[in-house]
Amino acid sequence: MKNKYRILKIVVTVIILGFLLSFSLRRFSREEITDNKISVKMSEKTPVYFVDEKDIREIVKKENPSGKVGDLNIPSLEKKINSLPAVDSANVYLNLNGKLNLDIKQRVPVFRLNKDGRDFYVDEKGTEFPISRTYSHPCMLVTGNVQPDEYEKLAELVEKIDKDDFSKKYFIGISKNKDSYSLLTSEGNYRVEIGDLDNIDFKVKGFKTFVEKYLVYQDPQKYSMVSVKYQNQIVTTLNPYFKENDSILKAGKMELAKAPSTAAAKKTDSKPQTTEAKKASTTVKPKESTKTKTHTKETKKAEKKPPVKAQSKPKAKVKIE
Repeated sequence: MKNKYRILKIVVTVIILGFLLSFSLRRFSREEITDNKISVKMSEKTPVYFVDEKDIREIVKKENPSGKVGDLNIPSLEKKINSLPAVDSANVYLNLNGKLNLDIKQRVPVFRLNKDGRDFYVDEKGTEFPISRTYSHPCMLVTGNVQPDEYEKLAELVEKIDKDDFSKKYFIGISKNKDSYSLLTSEGNYRVEIGDLDNIDFKVKGFKTFVEKYLVYQDPQKYSMVSVKYQNQIVTTLNPYFKENDSILKAGKMELAKAPSTAAAKKTDSKPQTTEAKKASTTVKPKESTKTKTHTKETKKAEKKPPVKAQSKPKAKVKIE
């Protein structure tokens, strides 16, 4: 019995609301929708100004040329507003007093992407929308050939940077070269290579320890790159245009110059041995002689002498080089 009464109450309330709605529509159908009877609300948390209230009012007038409430097609108007690139969602409805309400949520850009010579914004859902001529939203700049399936992970990275005071202080941009991402820093000319977009928290933490233990006591101009893409290690690249790095770079070049000479020495050592071995094998071929064993021993001793002389020659060459 209780369930029946509940169902009956619901049916009665729906009938009453439908009657009031039809009555209000009949009452206000002939009235005009003036500017005072249009309410536009922007419901996004972060204030953005891609869509202006004046633009919305103009759309309402174009969709309803007569200006009367009865001629207004609410589903068509709602679809028109939702088709705007910078609009995430729109809800259009009429009050019982005949007032038109438009609740609009705009897209909030997480980063601005420069790809293939064009700029556009990307929101937290990974949706692209064009930049505005009248308004520019402050956000992270990303460059490179970023694929659409990476937008959401990249948006998560930017949000983590914005929420962390340390990361927000150091990182001012993101670039992608081939398949590797790098964070651009505000101090110095160096960049922080992170590789892919996985394990971001661990990589940023590794860079933070490097800054606190080493970079604080050095000139940030010393490095051109700090790589944290490898597990449990940080690899740095020196800046060749930094004067204090000249001595270090010269020492590295000297070590590289020594490496080919040792390799050449190994090659000269190996070549005489192989040639001598071939000569020895050719001398052992004859089988026609039926001489004694003592004579064969003497020939073997005579054949062993040339390789000893050949090994001494390369040593003299190495000393000259």
